[in-house]
Amino acid sequence: MGFAEDGFAVVEGVAAASEVERLLAAVAARGEVYAIRNLLEVVPEVRAWAESVACRALVEPVLGPGARAVRGILFDKTPEANWKVPWHQDLTIAVQERLDVPGYGPWTVKAGMAHVQPPVAVLERMVAVRLHLDDCGAENGPVRVLRGSHRLGRMAAAPLDAGEEVVCTVGRGGVLLMRPLLWHASSPASSVAHRRVIHVEFAAAELAGGLRWVG
Repeated sequence: MGFAEDGFAVVEGVAAASEVERLLAAVAARGEVYAIRNLLEVVPEVRAWAESVACRALVEPVLGPGARAVRGILFDKTPEANWKVPWHQDLTIAVQERLDVPGYGPWTVKAGMAHVQPPVAVLERMVAVRLHLDDCGAENGPVRVLRGSHRLGRMAAAPLDAGEEVVCTVGRGGVLLMRPLLWHASSPASSVAHRRVIHVEFAAAELAGGLRWVG
């Protein structure tokens, strides 16, 4: 099976060691944090990587050459921030301002940015690129996915009997590519090591009613 059927793919060796070190240094300059939500805006090096040939080579075969980076987030699991993430779909997008448009809602505010659930058609034209800045083995709280569950659309509860559960271990410099509607979860890490991930969302859809992507 391929990405279209599975809704995810692990691609190792996307970023060279020197590129990973450069991104780690840029992120570390923001201080000791376990999450940064406006990563594309505050860390220019991440924006540059999202526009790199290596990253675009993963995105364009899925979304086409018109896809653009619309949101970046840093995640890190540490002993001080070692959370469990239950089964969920990524249903919200970040926009520049709230405009009440039919089909968009409910609304929330995260890190000072307006977030909204768009129509499923928008989510179906998105893909997330998760670049791992550290090795992520079974002990580091890796993402677990339900293979093919993105094809069921938006659902109120995880279809745990609908697809094979896959543990997505990824090496340093590797990428987990996934669809927003793919059901996924992660457990707390049993290791004290970092699990730093740069999560960049790409979209090929325009938003309705004057809404504009943050990125």
